[in-house]
Amino acid sequence: MAYAGVVHRPLSLLAVIAVLAVSGCTAPVVVEPAPYAADPRCAPVMLAVPDDVGGLARQETSSQATAAYGDAPRIVVRCGVELPGPSGERCVAIDTPAGSADWLVFEEDTLWRATAFGRDPATEVVIPKVRDEQAVGEVLGQFSPAVALADPTGLQCR
Repeated sequence: MAYAGVVHRPLSLLAVIAVLAVSGCTAPVVVEPAPYAADPRCAPVMLAVPDDVGGLARQETSSQATAAYGDAPRIVVRCGVELPGPSGERCVAIDTPAGSADWLVFEEDTLWRATAFGRDPATEVVIPKVRDEQAVGEVLGQFSPAVALADPTGLQCR
């Protein structure tokens, strides 16, 4: 009987090691949640964001209503950011067969920050320039169908 217990423990330990190896044991990407991330209307938006953006796989994140793509520097998405009001910032209307969205696009030193315009809840996409400096519109086009699921506010790019 004691012999069976000795054999059983190493087999159990091997099974745990195999499960851990298969699961990858990777920690989630830490993403600060947006102020209104708990808004239940973020759920359909976040469920509709793509699994892959520009060849970068979606990573597990630490916060509700967030997504991250690729290794650092990552493309990061947060639903529930502050709603932008009328603005003189660059506004880009992106139409895709699956859905259309307007985006306010802010250029910072190392990244592009785009906030969905005219949608509630608002969604933000942060794109590091090293990832896609020349194709910000293409990346936003991949998120536009998900963002189009948010309620329209009546504001649009002009």
